[in-house]
Amino acid sequence: MGTSTILPDLGTQIVIPVCAVIGILFSLIQYFLVAKIKLSTEKPSVVAGKSRFAESLIEEEEGVNDHTVVRKCAEIQNAISEGAESFLFTEYQYVGFFMIVFAGLIFVFLGSIEGFSTSKQQCTYDSTKLCKPALATAIFSTIAFLLGGITSVISGYLGMKIATYANARTTLEARKGVGKAFIVAFRSGAVMGFLLAANGLLVLYIIINMFKLYYGDDWEGLFEAITGYGLGGSSMALFGRVGGGIYTKAADVGADLVGKVERNIPEDDPRNPAVIADNVGDNVGDIAGMGSDLFGSYAESSCAALVVASISSFGNNHEFTSMMYPLLVSSMGILVCLLTTLFATDFFEVKTVKEIEPALKNQLIISTVLMTMGIALVTWLALPSTFTIFNFGIQKEVHNWQLFLCVSVGLWAGLIIGFITEYYTSNAYSPVQDVADACRTGAATNVIFGLALGYKSCIIPIFAIAASIYVSFTFAAMYGIAVSALGMLSTIATGLAIDAYGPISDNAGGIAEMAGMSHRIRERTDALDAAGNTTAAIGKGFAIGSAALVSLALFGAFVSRAEITTVDVLTPKVFIGLLVGAMLPYWFSAMTMKSVGSAALKMVEEVRRQFNTIPGLMEGTEKPDYATCVKISTDASIQEMIPPGALVMLTPLVVGIFFGVETLSGVLAGSLVSGVQIAISASNTGGAWDNAKKYIEAGASEHARTLGPKGSDPHKAAVIGDTVGDPLKDTSGPSLNILIKLMAVESLVFAPFFATHGGLLFKFF
Repeated sequence: MGTSTILPDLGTQIVIPVCAVIGILFSLIQYFLVAKIKLSTEKPSVVAGKSRFAESLIEEEEGVNDHTVVRKCAEIQNAISEGAESFLFTEYQYVGFFMIVFAGLIFVFLGSIEGFSTSKQQCTYDSTKLCKPALATAIFSTIAFLLGGITSVISGYLGMKIATYANARTTLEARKGVGKAFIVAFRSGAVMGFLLAANGLLVLYIIINMFKLYYGDDWEGLFEAITGYGLGGSSMALFGRVGGGIYTKAADVGADLVGKVERNIPEDDPRNPAVIADNVGDNVGDIAGMGSDLFGSYAESSCAALVVASISSFGNNHEFTSMMYPLLVSSMGILVCLLTTLFATDFFEVKTVKEIEPALKNQLIISTVLMTMGIALVTWLALPSTFTIFNFGIQKEVHNWQLFLCVSVGLWAGLIIGFITEYYTSNAYSPVQDVADACRTGAATNVIFGLALGYKSCIIPIFAIAASIYVSFTFAAMYGIAVSALGMLSTIATGLAIDAYGPISDNAGGIAEMAGMSHRIRERTDALDAAGNTTAAIGKGFAIGSAALVSLALFGAFVSRAEITTVDVLTPKVFIGLLVGAMLPYWFSAMTMKSVGSAALKMVEEVRRQFNTIPGLMEGTEKPDYATCVKISTDASIQEMIPPGALVMLTPLVVGIFFGVETLSGVLAGSLVSGVQIAISASNTGGAWDNAKKYIEAGASEHARTLGPKGSDPHKAAVIGDTVGDPLKDTSGPSLNILIKLMAVESLVFAPFFATHGGLLFKFF
């Protein structure tokens, strides 16, 4: 064995919380910088010529009275904020009820393994030692589950609050130039990114230390109980993603089909009754849902790494610093992302539209390069030169440089997936331009080209994931795969910042249109939004790639915990599981797509009704009834999110109890393999259709101008493609990565119960 670590245990106890607190403080600083932009409905008093200067600037650019514009922006922002809060409040009531019921299930199932006994039991991996009773694991897993769920809910809510706070401020800053608006949108995204990354790290660290007070030297039991944290985080993310996704796309499809195609009015036109619901949807789906989703990925990859490490030399020898290696990597990630963010906000200033997308892409490159050095430093300080990792019954010897390569390969695979996603979804490249060109001959060819693009876009990301799995497993077995996933997520604060930037910019454009701002302002917000569309697709690519690695690591931990020696595909029990598992993502996608379709149907009927029955609506003399559309989206999404959620949450329980752990291992493998492919192709197809429409609308190149302008037949075909792609890219695609992670982490949490009492049907037949 190697020597002890350079970083002492006390140093680890200090470094992790300090890095988390730095992340929280940095997000607060960014928030106060955004808050400096005043958004008041009252007329400001003229102070020392300051407002006079601002007013003359506005009048010179727009010829619009400053106070009227600010007042309108404030009113629209309030309406969006109220709609988002009302939806999340309703959703969290349902989710809260689910959390209590599921927490009860965890306690009953895990506690009943030893008949709720309080006496110590033999350790799973070392029968010579005694571990804490199963009842303790049941209690602590339940507590960890509730804490994970609460952290996930808070992450989503805080993200939504900052996004709705920032959207009108971004619109107002767009009057001074595209660079000013970019900084506001990006800073607001950074608030969410750093809050979420730092909160997730801090809460997990506190839970480990609290549980340690009871478990003491029983690290196997301690980290098994910690897996509940990942389960709580991901189960909340499922409902946030599915509910928010249905909400946003029902409103978006309704607004587009009636407004753009039938009535030929611009996007976000205030005459369209569904526009407020559409803007609310961006916040509850793309911000709150995505925040919960990436928090879930982070929590699960950390938990998977900790569970595997707890039964290796780190756990056996009680090496605290080495054991905390995954959390130290995340701590370094916060510091690296902090430095990276300054490149976009302070070191370099965006001055023109052309600089927006490179500025966002540079964030990914800079953070990846710096993080590689950061991982090398953490590995050198926190790991002994050699150690052993548990590998399906044997202890495998690993060198610390091999673990550095495992984390790095995940980190760089994430960057590759990000750039391939960008190539297939950005209208700066030929794939999306080809899809736009296909609109010449109508919606059918647009749809055919879009589907082909989505399928093709899977190839390189899958090879990148496959390569990182092979390298990681060869070097450090399942622990290598878990830390590889953590490497992909180590720059989560930057990833979330550029991801959240998209919906904030989208909302800013909508507010500019509704507030009646000039065409020039709308062009600036459109440029911000087009770049945001691509970065949102990159964010989804990261989420899907990390989900594949996380679920594989959890799968490995489940197989070890359920004491399965080999998963043999040729045995009928496993093969039927594979088939059913591969079918689940299709079933889940069918449910979510149909949910969006039926909710959009109600929205289209309501929007048509208002246009037909409210006199003066098309002329702009009467206001539409926004509240009814918001209510339709809210009611539909709450009702429709329950069946897909139940499918994901109940499948591992039903399979584990009735068919046993071998069949369940097949289900997990099958859902992982098919789910990743569908998720990537759905997200990229939808992103490409959206940007093909924006390519035609912007008319920035000679080719684009031959397809436009807005209202032309190719543009209408592009709108239909975009509408078909909306549920793919914002509901089904992003939710699938939660399906594959959630089933794996749920199986791991319930593994002791399934191993003891599972497979009821096979016991009788």
